[in-house]
This record gives sequence, C-alpha cells and structure tokens, in this order.
Amino acid sequence: MTKMLPLLILFITFFGCNSTQEKQEKIMEEKQAITSESVDTITLGGGCFWCVEAVFLRMKGVVSATSGYSGGFVKNPAYREVCNGTTGHTEVVQVAFNKNETSLEDILSVFFVVHDPTTPNRQGNDVGTQYRSAIYYHDDNQKKIVQDAIKKLTDQKVFPDKIITEVAPIANFYKAEDYHQNYYNQNSSEPYCRFVVKSKVDKFEKLFKDKAK
Repeated sequence: MTKMLPLLILFITFFGCNSTQEKQEKIMEEKQAITSESVDTITLGGGCFWCVEAVFLRMKGVVSATSGYSGGFVKNPAYREVCNGTTGHTEVVQVAFNKNETSLEDILSVFFVVHDPTTPNRQGNDVGTQYRSAIYYHDDNQKKIVQDAIKKLTDQKVFPDKIITEVAPIANFYKAEDYHQNYYNQNSSEPYCRFVVKSKVDKFEKLFKDKAK
C-alpha cells in the first residue's frame, strides 16, 4: 500500500488537473457562445452619458455599457471638443445585451422613460447638441424595432410633445476617456452624481423593479 501511495497521488493529481482544465475550457466555450450568438448591441444618446450608463449597468441582461461619442464628423474626438459642440457628436452609451435575458424592446422601454425624447439638444440643465436624444441602430431589424417603438409611443400619446429622437444607422463610435467609464459608481458622492445621475437611477429602480439586477 505504501508503494502504491505515490502512484495514487499521481493518478488523482493528473485527473484532477484534467478535470480543472476541462471546466475552464467549458467556461471559455460558454463565454464565446454568448458573445457570438446571444449578444446584441445598440447605441443610445440620452443626455449626459454618465446618466445613461449608470442606468443600464443596473439592468438585467446588460453585458456592458460603454460611454462614448457617435454621430459626428471628427475622428477620435476628445471630451472637451465634444462639449464645445464643434465635432457634431452626441454623448452616447453603447449597450451590449444578452438576447436570452432581455430584448431591444425592453432596452428601449427603459431608454424612453429615463430621459426626455422631446427636448431638442437638451436634457435638464445640460444644453448642447452633444446632449441630443439619439438612437444609432446596428442593423435593419433594430431600425424596425426602434421605429415601431416610437410609433407606439406617439399613437398612445405618452408624451405631450413630439418625439424628436434622432434615429440613424451607426456610423462611428469612439470610446470616451477612461475616467468617464463606470463614472457614477466611482464618483457617486460628487454633486452632479448625487443630484442628477442618482435621480435617473432611482427612477429606473422604482419603475423597472423586474428589470433591475
């Protein structure tokens, strides 16, 4: 038995390592499957991207929410340029979501509640073309879903004023500077976050309890 003990340990170690490796490979395969087959992406502009990002990071089925700039004519714009309104970009959040857990219709239902799609180039005290309401779709199917959602809201007269959300195919997306990413979660004590972003987050969590993580 003493002579067999090293062999037994070697046997357990060998097959234990193989088992661990197989589990890791399986996890990687599952992640790749989710990425390639189940995840879709939509790009949304609803005022300050800190607000939009904070809301969608709390929504079930959302894989990632990345702040950036879209819809302009200057390559690789900087935040200061966008704020000056000289690049044509709007602040956006590119939302990647797992279609097995949520849908574009659900994403849009949240989007149209947590911002005002009827005010041109403005959300609250944030004024400028960079704060315009916008949806940049990534394929024709998304375009139809967006158009149907706006038509439904219009027909039901959900808003007293006309929806002026810009709807256009995605032409560009430039990821914003690193300090803008996950901004609210990392700077929740700052005045803008406490008084503006938090109100959007609270509204989402109150009205969409079933969709919150």
